[in-house]
Amino acid sequence: MIRRLAPALLAMAALATLGCGAGAGQQAGDVQLIVTRDFGSRELLRVDAPEQGGDDTVMRVLQRNADVKTRYGGGFVQSIDGLAGGTEGGRPVDWFYFVNGVEAEKGATSTNVDPGEQIWWDRRDWSAAQRVPAVVGSFPEPFKTGIDGKRLPVRIECSDVKAKACDAVADIFTKLGVVAARGTLGAAETEDTLRVVVGPWKDIQQFTFVARQVAKGPKVSGVFARFADGGDTLITLNAQGRPVQRLGAATGLVAAGREGEDAPTWLVTGTDAAGVDSAVTALDESALQEKFALAISNGRGVALPEQERRVP
Repeated sequence: MIRRLAPALLAMAALATLGCGAGAGQQAGDVQLIVTRDFGSRELLRVDAPEQGGDDTVMRVLQRNADVKTRYGGGFVQSIDGLAGGTEGGRPVDWFYFVNGVEAEKGATSTNVDPGEQIWWDRRDWSAAQRVPAVVGSFPEPFKTGIDGKRLPVRIECSDVKAKACDAVADIFTKLGVVAARGTLGAAETEDTLRVVVGPWKDIQQFTFVARQVAKGPKVSGVFARFADGGDTLITLNAQGRPVQRLGAATGLVAAGREGEDAPTWLVTGTDAAGVDSAVTALDESALQEKFALAISNGRGVALPEQERRVP
């Protein structure tokens, strides 16, 4: 992703300079380059096998495949194919990037590219969330290829290990060729492990750091939704963090977050057991593609933050 020059500028410069799934036409081991705007709501560029050179960096891959203008000594992306950062509608907008769905820890000029990684740049409003530590839109990454060129162990943690949702998530990873351990919530605190937490919100909210972050809003978690009414309602938020919809029974949520530099934790949760089942059905590359997070209501996916502007 990108971090910030002076309170706002320092963060922006670093964030933009930070910044694997195999899509259609992509071969195993190919790098993938995606450029979007407005939290992935509009795709601007997709290159399944971008032009590369030896010992490439994220910045070099972008520059070889798009018209890029930089600032601050070439480390900060100012514009891609003519679309610049700055302000829009009075709100700050800038370019941020992810590698395999994870916000990068270093600038784009310092981040090397490993085989099979997905590089995703997005120009977005950062007024409500300067950081979005992890997103779900690169699924099945980071589970297949990993982070920083290292494939990590995967652990599925369920509020009810006998629930069909827990079995279904395990089956999904098996079909992906990803070996995943399974256990109860918080049973094993292991570092460098990708965790997938499965269960209704009211059961998982106190067991997972990322869930506690989500409860504090997008400024803390980077997830543009929050649960209310004891977990019985999911409120979707727009890019400014304002409520859009109140979704009730059988509503699911697939989201990701991160504690510090730990491996990301994914939440497959919902307002109830039926909502969790809905979230499980969305644990799919085509459903999650280019989504920061996804709510599921009445069989319909709602990309988060929600782009529609309606009174709740």
